[in-house]
Amino acid sequence: MTPLDAFWAALDAVPVADDAEALYDPSTAEGSLLRTNLARYLDAVGPGADTLLVAEAPGWRGMTNTGVPFTSVRELGPEYLVPPAPTAPWEASSRIVHAALATWSGPLPVAWAIFPHHPFVAGDRLTNRTPRPSEVRDGAPVALALVAALGVSRVVAVGRKAQGALASAGINAIAVRHPAQGGARQFTEQLAALSR
Repeated sequence: MTPLDAFWAALDAVPVADDAEALYDPSTAEGSLLRTNLARYLDAVGPGADTLLVAEAPGWRGMTNTGVPFTSVRELGPEYLVPPAPTAPWEASSRIVHAALATWSGPLPVAWAIFPHHPFVAGDRLTNRTPRPSEVRDGAPVALALVAALGVSRVVAVGRKAQGALASAGINAIAVRHPAQGGARQFTEQLAALSR
């Protein structure tokens, strides 16, 4: 038994609505690829991490393609599997987060999403929608299991929506500006202040 067993079990237990996509389903080729990438990411970054960065949900241009939070195909390192048909080669938020973490002092934070499935506008997988309160409640045990498995001492919400979702799940988190929609500079500054 490994420390991440409870995390994987919690992840597999999150229900999937018709307008959401389960990214880590090991019974599919795509899900297996994403799950392998996530496991490699957690093995690489998890040990020694003291901070968990929590976003709201995976976006169609980044995490849905790679399985790694805040990582689009463009940021994937050679140790990761590249999806055969990504829906997009890059995501602006991923680029900003990776650039901001390049100057982080100490062990890198682990990133995650409070709702681990990709919520989309019904009928169009190439969109993002805000997770419903019920989806956030269903995803919260996964974040809690990750906190417990990694033993992190600090949770940082990336954006107010993520902070509200964490608060509704009983998780007190520091909030930083989401890097999207003009928030890159403030996000980078706030993240730099947390790394000191």
